Amino acid sequence: MIQQRTNMDWMLKELADGVPHARHVVVLSADGLRMAQYGTDNDTADRLAAACAGLQSLAAAVGHEFPHGDGRMRLVVIEMGGGFFYLMAAGARAYLAVLADEGVDAGLMGQRMRDLVARIGEHLSTPPRNGEQVA
Repeated sequence: MIQQRTNMDWMLKELADGVPHARHVVVLSADGLRMAQYGTDNDTADRLAAACAGLQSLAAAVGHEFPHGDGRMRLVVIEMGGGFFYLMAAGARAYLAVLADEGVDAGLMGQRMRDLVARIGEHLSTPPRNGEQVA
């Protein structure tokens, strides 16, 4: 398990180093638990993971309003003073989150996040915890 996490951290480093202005990269489970991180300390990564769980839940609720969609959140991008926040579905019940400074190339970030998810998506999946329903 430790080796797998180390490999994941290395892949997150590749994303962060490949996109100028990327600051924090976090992989989280649907219930807001940090699975891996790069470019941030544990406390910041845990706060981001917890906030992302709420955001992905909100996005899913909005997604159910589309009559022909499946209601699943694929990507959320928030632009705010100081930079951008990206949250992307990354396997069953797993998400990839990135904070980036102003000046980031939004298209490049989205592309690199999709590439990373495609390469390691099955490693980012998390099984449902006891008592949870599969979304």
